[in-house]
Amino acid sequence: MFKRIFKGYRLRDLLKDIPAGIIVALVSIPISMGYAQVSGLPPVYGLYGSVLPILFFGLMASSPRFVFGIDAAPAALTGSLVYSLGITFGSAEAVKVIPAITLVVAGWLFLFAFLRAGRFVRFISAPVMGGFISGIGCTIILMQVPKLFGGTSGRGEVTELLPHIWSELLRCFNPLSLFLGILTIVIITVCRKHIPKVPMSLVMMLFGAALTFFFHIDKFGVQLLPSVAPGLPGFIFPDLMTLKGHVVTVLTSSLSVALVIVAETLLSTNNYALKHGDHINNEREIFAYATANLVSAFSGSCPANGSVSRTSIADQFGVHSQLMSIVASLSMVGILLYGTAFIGYLPVPVLTGIVIAALMGILEFDLARELQSVDRVEWLIFYVVFFTVLFLGTIYGVLAGVVLSFVTVVIRASVPPRDFLGCIENNDGFYALSRMKEARPIEHTLIYRFTGALFFANIGQFQEDLEKAVTEDTKQIIIDASGIGSIDVTAAERLLLLYQNLQKRGIRFFLTEHVGAINDQLRTFGASQLILDGAVKPTISSALRSIGMERPYPLTAEWTASADAVPATQQAEFEWAYGRDADIKMEKMAEQFALQIADSDQLDTERLREAERTSSGGYWNRLDEDEFLDLLEMQLAIILSHREEGARRIESIDEKIIARHLHLEQKLAEKDADAISRIMEHRARKDAYLKEHHPEAYALLQKERSRYSEVLAREYPELAEKIRRIHEHKS
Repeated sequence: MFKRIFKGYRLRDLLKDIPAGIIVALVSIPISMGYAQVSGLPPVYGLYGSVLPILFFGLMASSPRFVFGIDAAPAALTGSLVYSLGITFGSAEAVKVIPAITLVVAGWLFLFAFLRAGRFVRFISAPVMGGFISGIGCTIILMQVPKLFGGTSGRGEVTELLPHIWSELLRCFNPLSLFLGILTIVIITVCRKHIPKVPMSLVMMLFGAALTFFFHIDKFGVQLLPSVAPGLPGFIFPDLMTLKGHVVTVLTSSLSVALVIVAETLLSTNNYALKHGDHINNEREIFAYATANLVSAFSGSCPANGSVSRTSIADQFGVHSQLMSIVASLSMVGILLYGTAFIGYLPVPVLTGIVIAALMGILEFDLARELQSVDRVEWLIFYVVFFTVLFLGTIYGVLAGVVLSFVTVVIRASVPPRDFLGCIENNDGFYALSRMKEARPIEHTLIYRFTGALFFANIGQFQEDLEKAVTEDTKQIIIDASGIGSIDVTAAERLLLLYQNLQKRGIRFFLTEHVGAINDQLRTFGASQLILDGAVKPTISSALRSIGMERPYPLTAEWTASADAVPATQQAEFEWAYGRDADIKMEKMAEQFALQIADSDQLDTERLREAERTSSGGYWNRLDEDEFLDLLEMQLAIILSHREEGARRIESIDEKIIARHLHLEQKLAEKDADAISRIMEHRARKDAYLKEHHPEAYALLQKERSRYSEVLAREYPELAEKIRRIHEHKS
């Protein structure tokens, strides 16, 4: 174990791993104590669960930097189970029952490790997991709210929690308690954004203890945590007989706890592994989760889980290995032996505020907002799971998540991405007609791209798309099968029937761009006629050549592009990357860069190129850059026209923009005879927009245009003459 941890270890990494481990231990004090209460245990059991579980996880896990410990989701699920069993939170009965539950959870985890269940995690989608975790997070927050103002925590689902909050508000409202709780949440939330490296949970815990020590806030009705005697957790044997009479309920609920531990921790671990280039063994990770929970049970604590928040803190300190977990465990031993006296000084509302602030960090409503604009189905799935957890409970949330995960897989497989393709004048390749307005269909030809395995569940969609698109003008159909990795017997039979029916109607049919294995499957499933008749071609171009079509292909003269297509510009590569958001994306880039230039009064060519590369994600060409320079010039004119020094500053900056424009136009004119014409057309559109919406900036920009023309005529007379002739022709 130690050999694995210290393999390739450098002495200087100690300077990162040791401080990270100490910080993780200190941050774990308020968080683990709060989550122990959520699970139904006295707060100190959160500290007990932060000794052996984190140590054994660190020794056994393949992840070099992930943190394990008492965390939100398993604690909430355990608390729900304890509540359903009718056991009072913090009671002696809860102290006996919860370790037995943890032991059952460990048993499930060992079974998952044996079954190599890590491979099944990929079937749980991000929206499902996000909705589930957000539902649990909101449920726990609602449970904790009464403790902010001096009440007791609630139990159950939202229909029980809201009335409980109201009744506690009427029964025992304490203004000072509420002020301390809200202040804690606000400070931690604000500092998490602006000074993330400062462990504000720890700071606020010490602040709360100091208030009690110096000002005795308990005299004003603020509740404190009970005092804890120093000492390490005792070694206990969980009594499974305490679960007698509730076997089915416990097995079902503990299974959901184990599923959440595996899914949440494994997904997060792999995300961090991708970030740092670490190699993760999923089965070994699950075995580490099982072992950590086993020792948690024998420590008398609740189920443990990977902690994203504490991992993030450790990551900020540059943690390099699981030596961090060993240090954290030893630090917690020191705290339990010599530092428990301060626990009796901790105000309950401050600890509650720390827990709520931590829970706010796990809510994934940002993901839901992204899904709303990108994929309404996954957005709906997120909220179905979220509200299921909130109103019906975690068990039903788990079931809804599992079902919806598989439903999503089926939907995606049965209705995969697909499109009809065309060409853009003076451009190679074939482009989606629904995505780019400049793309037009080839005459008498349908080119259809289908992405995904072709099988019984989606061959109907495949056929329906083609039948709807065929017109009296259609003479050939070409399938771009580059995204089809396999076909089944049903799809092969239907392809053959489709081919034969189209033949009878005098329409040629070609299957192109696919991998060779598809041909083997066609022969195996009785559709070899497609191959024998020459309906299978390696490329779209070869299919077109076989019917006598060569580049440049004749394109449909009159064509109305899809409403979803992006505006027609010359930025083909950028459009391909950003779709309908291409113009908006480039405009925002230009605006941000213009503000930087306006403030710094500098335009460095290398800095410009670097901004283009990083902002565009690499999808950039010379035409895109010229487009960006136009937008940049416009944004600068708008910004600086409202400043007194604007005219002088834009004059100096614009010289560099003009020089870059000239360089680009010279290169474009050498490669593409039509490029200058397209640039002029686009500039005319931008000028018209500027003239209508910002006339002052337009006047300033036109002045710079005349300067540009003078420089062009002086330094590039041939190019200037070419532009003049094109302009006269357009006029």
